[in-house]
Amino acid sequence: SELSLSVRVQRGALNPSCVTDIPRTNGRDPGSGGGLALPETDTVIGCTVTGLFTTKNLHLHHCLMDVFSFLTAALLCTVVVHAKPTLRKERVLHDPELARPAHEDNKSFQYDHEAFLGKEEARTFDQLTPEESKDRLSKIVDRIDGNVDGYITTAELKSWIKRVQKRYVYENVAKVWTDYDLNKDNKISWDEYKQATYGYYLANPEEFDESTDQFSFKKMLPRDERRFKTADLNGDLAADREEFTSFLHPEEFEHMRDIVVLETLEDIDKNGDGHVDEDEYIADMFAHEDGGPEPDWVKTEREQFSDFRDLNKDGKMDQEEIRHWIMPQDYDHAQAEARHLVYESDQDKDQMLTKEEILGNWNMFVGSQATNYGEDLTKNHDEL
Repeated sequence: SELSLSVRVQRGALNPSCVTDIPRTNGRDPGSGGGLALPETDTVIGCTVTGLFTTKNLHLHHCLMDVFSFLTAALLCTVVVHAKPTLRKERVLHDPELARPAHEDNKSFQYDHEAFLGKEEARTFDQLTPEESKDRLSKIVDRIDGNVDGYITTAELKSWIKRVQKRYVYENVAKVWTDYDLNKDNKISWDEYKQATYGYYLANPEEFDESTDQFSFKKMLPRDERRFKTADLNGDLAADREEFTSFLHPEEFEHMRDIVVLETLEDIDKNGDGHVDEDEYIADMFAHEDGGPEPDWVKTEREQFSDFRDLNKDGKMDQEEIRHWIMPQDYDHAQAEARHLVYESDQDKDQMLTKEEILGNWNMFVGSQATNYGEDLTKNHDEL
């Protein structure tokens, strides 16, 4: 039977507790339910910033290597272990914590909760009573109303959602900073990161000679180094907090966008010609294993490639066409979500929300014990 996991790789001993869900932001859509196509008999054993690695028949004593994750961005990367991939994959970059799943329906507000609150805070609200949730939402509304006029505009909601997204990025960096700043100089050098992430491999390279996955250590280490040096704006091979943030979350920084595009190209370009042709584009989304007819959505994607991806009609995508694909400039996800929340809650249709209108549709904005998703979540969080 298939066992599907949402993969987050966290620095520290590799064990089941460090496989959780967090966006991976190398250009893959965190909400798509897609992931890397792994060999059928391989098991995911870790991840660096720029990729996954696997090995066959890994023994428990190998699980001491350090690994790390971030979002992108972001950015869920679902990997099928001991099974062939069957789900569609996408690479379009969305804002961290803000990518609406394709299966979302009108009966579930989880996406709205996570966009409005952030994933962790949304889980906290799921543990509250409806009365407590509405009380805390009322306080949040006061904070969103920047000009204190009693109305929440689409612009104010968009600003709040952007703030929530940015908070996620910087909180993610803060959680791992001390793990990498080994000498406590408030910087993380390339050597510190390399030792923490690749120390086991560098000390035991013979154990990985048989690894054939695209994201083997030998390919990941220089790839991480290239990204680190791009993030290191002053060239001292030591990242301050802002530089390290851009290293872990390149999709959030304009000067890192070329790296995101290049890594996406390298992921998909199987023949190494520096371009992505139609078959490579489809293969990244769909593994055609059973020899039967392609699903209708695959046929649609082939038409998308021809009509909208291959802009110069030469039968393949170059880096600029990949950039246009994964970083669309004509769609703002925070703006779209803000408009959605206003549209669904604006009872008098004045294109603004009062606190009463928001509280009247409170379960779209926040959850509670009455609207949660059956998760056993006990972690405490500070109020927004």
